[in-house]
Amino acid sequence: MELQMCFDCLQRQLRTDFSDKLLLNYAIAASALPFGSDAVVQVLNSDGEVSPHFILMYLPINQDDCFTNYINEHCPEKPTGNDYKAKDNTPLSILPQDQNEVTTGNLHDKPNEALFLADSGGKTSLPGLECNSSTCYFSTRFSCLRTLTALVPVSQIGPISFPSLENLASNFSSGITEDHLLHSLTLLIQGKPTGRDSINFLDLIGTPSFTETTFPGCIRHPNIVPILSIMKSSTHISLILPKTPYTLENILHYSPDALKSNWHIKFLMYQLLSPLRYMHGLGIAHGSISPSNVLLTDSLWCWLHIGDTLQSNSNLSRSKIGCCTDTCQSSKVYADLKLTDWHTGFIRWWSGEMSNFDYLLLLNRIAGRRWGDHTFHTVMPWVIDFSVKPDENNDMGWRNLSKSKWRLAKGDEQLDFTYLTSEIPHHVSDECLSELAVCSYKARRLPLSVLRTAVRSVYEPNEYPSTMHRLYQWTPDECIPEFYQDPQIFRSIHSGMSDLAVPSWAGGPEEFIKLHREALESDRVSTQIHHWIDIIFGHKMSGEAAISAKNVMLPPSEPTNARSAGRRQLFSIPHPPRWCVIKKTSQHNSEKNLLLDTFNLQALEEAATFIEHASHLSPIYRNDLVKDNLEEVGSDTFINGRDSKLASVIDINFLLQTIETDDSTSGYQDFLLWRQKLSSSTNLSVDIANDVFSTGCILAELHLKKPLFNPTSLAQYLLSGVLPKLMQELPPQVNIIVEACIQKDWKRRPSIKSLLESPYFPSTVRSSYLFLAPLQLLAKAGSRLHYLASYAKSGALKSMGSFAAEMCAPHCLPLLLTPLTDTEAECAHIMLKEFLRCLNLVSVKTLILPVIQKILQAGYSHMKVSLLQDSFVRELWSKIGKQMYLEFIHSVVLSNLYVSPHKSSSGAASVLLIGSSEELGVPVTVHQTILPLIHCFGKGLCSDGIDVIVRIGGLFGETFIVKQILPLLKNVIRSCMDVCNVSRPEPMQSWSALALMDCLMTLDGIMELLPNEVVVKELIEDGGCLYIQLLMIPNLGIPALQVAATSLVTVSQQIGPELTATYVMPKLKELFERLAFSEETRSGSQKVCKIRIEEEQTQNRMDLVLLLYPPFASLLGIETLRKCCTTWLILEQFLLWNHNWKWENTEESCRGGRRGNHKKNPMSEYNPAKMLLHGFGWSVPQSQGEKGPKNSSPHHHKRQVTSASASAMSREQEAWVWFPSPAPSWDGPDFVGRIGASEGPWKISASVIHSIRAHHGALRSFAVCQDESTFFTAGVGPGFKGSVLKWDLSRTASSSGYHAHEEVVNDICALASSERMASCDGTIHIWNSQSGKVISVIGETSSLTSTSKIHSEQANMLDFSSLSNGILSTSYDGSLYTCMHHLQTLNRLVVGTGNASLRFIDVEQAQKLHLWRSDSVESSFPSLISSVCCCGSSKMQSNGASWIAAGLSSGHCRLLDIRSGNLINSWQAHDGYVTKIASPEDHLLVSSSLDKTLRVWDLRKNLASPLILFGGHSDGVSGFSVWGQDVISISRTKIGLSSLSQQDGQHRITPQYLYMADRESRNMSVLSNITIFPFSRLFLVGTEDGYLKVCC
Repeated sequence: MELQMCFDCLQRQLRTDFSDKLLLNYAIAASALPFGSDAVVQVLNSDGEVSPHFILMYLPINQDDCFTNYINEHCPEKPTGNDYKAKDNTPLSILPQDQNEVTTGNLHDKPNEALFLADSGGKTSLPGLECNSSTCYFSTRFSCLRTLTALVPVSQIGPISFPSLENLASNFSSGITEDHLLHSLTLLIQGKPTGRDSINFLDLIGTPSFTETTFPGCIRHPNIVPILSIMKSSTHISLILPKTPYTLENILHYSPDALKSNWHIKFLMYQLLSPLRYMHGLGIAHGSISPSNVLLTDSLWCWLHIGDTLQSNSNLSRSKIGCCTDTCQSSKVYADLKLTDWHTGFIRWWSGEMSNFDYLLLLNRIAGRRWGDHTFHTVMPWVIDFSVKPDENNDMGWRNLSKSKWRLAKGDEQLDFTYLTSEIPHHVSDECLSELAVCSYKARRLPLSVLRTAVRSVYEPNEYPSTMHRLYQWTPDECIPEFYQDPQIFRSIHSGMSDLAVPSWAGGPEEFIKLHREALESDRVSTQIHHWIDIIFGHKMSGEAAISAKNVMLPPSEPTNARSAGRRQLFSIPHPPRWCVIKKTSQHNSEKNLLLDTFNLQALEEAATFIEHASHLSPIYRNDLVKDNLEEVGSDTFINGRDSKLASVIDINFLLQTIETDDSTSGYQDFLLWRQKLSSSTNLSVDIANDVFSTGCILAELHLKKPLFNPTSLAQYLLSGVLPKLMQELPPQVNIIVEACIQKDWKRRPSIKSLLESPYFPSTVRSSYLFLAPLQLLAKAGSRLHYLASYAKSGALKSMGSFAAEMCAPHCLPLLLTPLTDTEAECAHIMLKEFLRCLNLVSVKTLILPVIQKILQAGYSHMKVSLLQDSFVRELWSKIGKQMYLEFIHSVVLSNLYVSPHKSSSGAASVLLIGSSEELGVPVTVHQTILPLIHCFGKGLCSDGIDVIVRIGGLFGETFIVKQILPLLKNVIRSCMDVCNVSRPEPMQSWSALALMDCLMTLDGIMELLPNEVVVKELIEDGGCLYIQLLMIPNLGIPALQVAATSLVTVSQQIGPELTATYVMPKLKELFERLAFSEETRSGSQKVCKIRIEEEQTQNRMDLVLLLYPPFASLLGIETLRKCCTTWLILEQFLLWNHNWKWENTEESCRGGRRGNHKKNPMSEYNPAKMLLHGFGWSVPQSQGEKGPKNSSPHHHKRQVTSASASAMSREQEAWVWFPSPAPSWDGPDFVGRIGASEGPWKISASVIHSIRAHHGALRSFAVCQDESTFFTAGVGPGFKGSVLKWDLSRTASSSGYHAHEEVVNDICALASSERMASCDGTIHIWNSQSGKVISVIGETSSLTSTSKIHSEQANMLDFSSLSNGILSTSYDGSLYTCMHHLQTLNRLVVGTGNASLRFIDVEQAQKLHLWRSDSVESSFPSLISSVCCCGSSKMQSNGASWIAAGLSSGHCRLLDIRSGNLINSWQAHDGYVTKIASPEDHLLVSSSLDKTLRVWDLRKNLASPLILFGGHSDGVSGFSVWGQDVISISRTKIGLSSLSQQDGQHRITPQYLYMADRESRNMSVLSNITIFPFSRLFLVGTEDGYLKVCC
């Protein structure tokens, strides 16, 4: 009985069996026609939530086969359809005998049937194990009951029922299906008592080793797709399994780069072989191993599909194409279609035996296009425009098939413009048949829910084209086959949408379909259809042909990402025209038979060539032509597979011992020895051996990127025994494996166990598989994290090595991004730290840091707080360095302090920032922490953010506050004042007021750290007291006025009455006078309001009198205040009448004059800040941590949290202490941060903020440590010898140096290992940067000859007219070293020499390696290498480094392959001496020269001319430094700024002088070198007279 349905019948069957809540996404066609028995579905639960995707497979019921009998045994009740509620849907794996606890893995604690079989000594025959049915096609070893249970152990078996399906979807989503098994494994790892499930599972995945035989169990193999449910009705059986996003066929066709390396191919093959070994051990052959049956999850974990195995082993076959429903008319619609494989199909089409429609359907099937899948639907060409009735004798109305529909709709001019102006050149930005177009075409037949999702969220029936002519004109997409075959597509099922009208020349849909199909099959179309095939499937999809056809597609953004759909190019040569039509035309026109025969011969040769070229389109993976004439192994006996000695106890120690770290590549000899031992491997049957043949074909295809066999080549191989030519393209080791798998004699093929133990699989594959296999169980995310944390903490990652850990990380790290409980977050934190310790630097950057960024950017979580702890950040710093931390993590930490952050995360972030500031140093802290926080003023900065600024100020001391923080805060206040004084839009005014309040609250905390004299000088005397200036602004908002007034009172209370009377009151007097004579005072004197003070709100500027007058009266005494304020009477009357305030005489103090009490103390019981926080729309988190009367005042709050005394910290804060060392006071140069410097382009002010004499002669080179707080300079020392000095940027003072050089130092660089430095003076000195002790000196043999030395005066004195800035003369000895570059990932030095050679030096061993010599390009004089750089500079990865560039004194640049030393390219880059080269990106090279230019080269293009040329310097460019897209170059006494982001071509630099900080004097010293401190927003320059200048 055949069970295939058309898609409409399949949908009706689903509704009958289940309900409308089972959503059909699309049906899966079994052929190129719209018939199938499988569907992709989703379950809509009662809450309206949609489940993940499932595949539902329909199988027919055959009462004679064992599979149906197996279902009947578990489901004997008579099903009643959707209304039936199953009584027991317990998975088969939950058996009572498997739930007993045993000890930590002792195999002998309980009897085991497998062990019992092993004791019988080889071959064993057990009665009752085999199946009694004569028609059984399952295992030859065990009964069907046991075998099927082993294959589908998690299945819920019962009658068809939607509640059962809904429960299944719920269990799958919650992860409880196999959660008990993963929990058992975790207990085993932790050394706790556990069930036998964990032992049995480890045995499945080959721990301690794989065996030839397997005893049926109740645990699913992790690489066999989980059959979640088997449901039965009276007519069919339904299988439910998860839908994976990809298949191996998808990967091979659409994204082969997703398998990123040979290791990933090996790991995939290991996953494929492991379940096959399990099935073969049960005596089952899969029977259908092919890429389409290898399912892949998001992480590319392999699931082997066994649906075909159940069908084929149940003696089910599909020999008929059509709908099995008797009343369905679709079978008649497609009755005349004849489909076969491509090879046969092409010949039949070419010769006229197959229609165009059939052949195009076949191409669609091969390209992977799917019926019913609207995102990747089967595509057909439009052949007419429907304006007139198609007539072959009339040119009107026929579509030009040599152009794509996209090109016809858009026009050549628009496509040319798109191609020329796009960043990535392309003509076509969308699929040739988009989901929008398909759903619009089929709108009359699709549910409205689909139309609302795919077309438009608001359903408007009138917006859909109403006629075929309009539809053709509307769409730039191609056609669908329904318009050639199915009249139902025109008829609407929606009441509001009319039928799709056919053209007037067709009497109805049926006649239109007939005429439209005839047009497709016409001779006119047949002579052109091959052009359309070239565009959609053929050679016009890529290369020059695509450009000519204006058919260049926009490539995928990430080629290494897996894809399940895409445009597959089937042919790379032109498709032959249809010979039968051309032959008919030629016969009609030809008069000479000889010409006709010649033409036929040419066409035949062309077709034969094309068939050979496209042979990969008919892949074959089974050796079905092999006849089994040999005696098979009896079904009642089997070879004992327990051939390896089992460990008596399996625990964590045993598991760690099974993990191997040795990843040495097996040699060719190892593979030969493996092949010699294959005689001992046996396969149970020819079917099992054919599975081995299939795996060999897949292995070959993974390496070749094309199938190994097609029907023709397989037939030739089986006939002659000659291997296909493609075998020669395989790597030698792979060739041996594949050749063994495809042996003609099935008994000579290796068993799957032999393949798993072959040298093809390195130990890292086995270790990774053992680590990851339990992770793929259908378990909860929390259980997976517990397992990972336990296993990783026990040392598994360390045992498997960094490479295997890197391969496992993508499978594990995504779990950290899911919502986690506190317990799960702790496990996630443990796992993350273990990966951090085991991975190398490049892997941490690409794998770990993006995950940390996402966690810190998300909302509050326990995991986020854990990552913000000091211990974790310390470990992160030690791994990646401070520079990478600042680049990737620091800004994300800052983001937790603004825009309504959670209190816990903001508190943790603030403590982290405060503690790390000392380690980062002052310049970095100013520009990476303080400035970004100041930029957040008014943008939701929380109180913890303000605390950071205040506490950092207290950490670095008074000088730092005065020089760094106060200028920035004053700048903010003045900017806000400018905004308030000028009419600005309301949003700008609101932001300015909020920023001002944040700034004033920061000042409140800062001033408590300063002596009174400094407060008076900086906040009152300097600039005329900013507080009072703010209070005098008439347009300032009331909330800002309140904060300013409160801050002024706070400052006055801190400095005391005497300083207040001297410095504040003269300025405050004017404010009081303005308030006294304002309009509000006069009008207010006529009103008497006796409202209680605590109940009133500040509504106008006159309420400032209440905020200022009473506190100053209390501070100074009423008499003193009245003497200073001439309008005191008016103010006191206003306070009495409006606020019921009156001064009462009390005992006068000796220092403060007369004091008084007012009835309600406004500073204690009345606080206007309460109104600020609750009455004016300012959210509480803005700058307030807690509510309450004690800390609602901004300055009171700051006193609590910003005290300079460490003992004042709360208990909670004490737990966050990071750096216990006392904070040093800041006494360095004035590195004032600049507002705006941390956002957008770097604003260079060209100011020298500090200058010091560093060397006696020219400063030649810089080397900067990652933290930017320490750097080194090299130059001329005493006696014209070389010297290297170590500097501390915080104090710009030299702390130590290295003075062992006898000659002038040309270059220095910091090495990544052991705090070592390398310096070059013609020889290489490697020394310790901490002690200054020399480690080794390396030089060439003749490097110390006296004739090679340069006269000291000539080398060190300025002579800019010739070769200045310490540039070496061409008379430099060829055996001396001139410059160097450090290859960080290899930890090697590349050193240039005076004879244009490159020497490699091993830093660890301090010894010379290979020397690359290159002949001089110039014949007139020798060249020396003046500068060296490598691919991507410091960003180079160990597997991505490809080239080294060298700049020469002749003006040439050379590009060499880093692996072989071969010259890639050499070109004349400049007309003069190349002073420096650098590589900011892998494909870019920047060079400077004495020819006064700076040039940028794109190494992917022709190097005859630079990508960008910067001119403008009046002298030679002696050096430059790059940061991001910005370049700072130096020439004589000036600097120049340029950007790599500028358009291609020539640009002019405007050089400028460096000015001193006072801007009155400028630098006149000749600049010799430059380096950028990107995170400090500084750059250093060295001069010819030995000065070191710190600039900004």
